[in-house]
Amino acid sequence: MADGADTLRRTPLYDLHVARGARMVPFAGWEMPVQYPAGVLAEHNHTRARAGLFDVSHMGQVILRNAGRDPAEALETLVPADVIGIPVGRQRYGIFTAPEGGVLDDLMIANKGDHLFLVVNAANVDQDVALLQSLQGVEVSFIDSR
Repeated sequence: MADGADTLRRTPLYDLHVARGARMVPFAGWEMPVQYPAGVLAEHNHTRARAGLFDVSHMGQVILRNAGRDPAEALETLVPADVIGIPVGRQRYGIFTAPEGGVLDDLMIANKGDHLFLVVNAANVDQDVALLQSLQGVEVSFIDSR
């Protein structure tokens, strides 16, 4: 990736961020908001008292389907969470762990009924997808938004 701003991708919410006065910075090939004029403390307090919006458009999206093995069962070998128990239409936060111990990355896991929908970090998308592709009996589809 080149360093120039003209090579950075923009999320569908880019214009909204700019209109709200966001300070934009490069992150994993994307132009992302890091702070708004009111400041981080005001953002935090607003989110706690009302609601917040986090633009995940830049993050990696992955679909896991059964190709001989239940994807939830398979994913539990990489993520120490009850993936099998996620109700249809619900989502759970999880972490990828290394075989020798430690956290590799975090992710969001949604049960869509006939498949799992994962959201992984933009900065580690290639490594996360490679890790998921190591699962036997699971079809891994990466939705490339880059």
